Amino acid sequence: MDFQAGQTLLFNKPKTWSSFDVVKKIRRVVRVKKVGHAGTLDPLATGLLIICTGKSTKTIPGIQDAEKEYVVDFQLGATTASYDLESEPEHFIDASHLTEDAIKDAMKAFVGAVQQTPPIFSAIKVNGKRAYESARAGKKIELKSRTIFIERFELLDYDAEKKVGKAVVVCSKGTYIRSLVHDLGQALNVGAYMAELVRTRIGPHKLENAWEIADFAEEFSPKNP
Repeated sequence: MDFQAGQTLLFNKPKTWSSFDVVKKIRRVVRVKKVGHAGTLDPLATGLLIICTGKSTKTIPGIQDAEKEYVVDFQLGATTASYDLESEPEHFIDASHLTEDAIKDAMKAFVGAVQQTPPIFSAIKVNGKRAYESARAGKKIELKSRTIFIERFELLDYDAEKKVGKAVVVCSKGTYIRSLVHDLGQALNVGAYMAELVRTRIGPHKLENAWEIADFAEEFSPKNP
């Protein structure tokens, strides 16, 4: 592969790695300075992360604009400040009365063009500072809602005993799945937070075709020219 001329590479981002961690790792492997990712994944999320090298970095904006697909596991009956497991669950509410049909009915309201407020634990800049930096410092911040588009929000499985659901989401650029889960919990009046998230597709690019980082490093690292 000619990484300097430009390559579009698909990776399965490991849990706890930041998107920039992956960029740094791939830059060391391919020995090209111009390396960037096409759409951030939170450290606690896994799945498809697209890395572009060399002249292919010019295609990043187009990739970022593409439709995304995710599979999300969510916990009903509690909330967290970060809307995921970066912070501790709180505000516990009995969710034993909920049925699959009730959850599916609530999901229907989120399909189409909807207003969504990003989580305060996000990389959005407020007054020149990342929102998560202010949130972790205990400062109060307000983020503006914005219009996103949800093409599909479908329940795949629900464990009534554990109050844990699994859903597929197909959505536009700028959608926060954590916020979607939080808003679903509010609609159901029991609260909810994201437990696991896997990005499975960006436009035509699918997770099933992605490299594991260790395998890519083994194949293309300097010791194997």
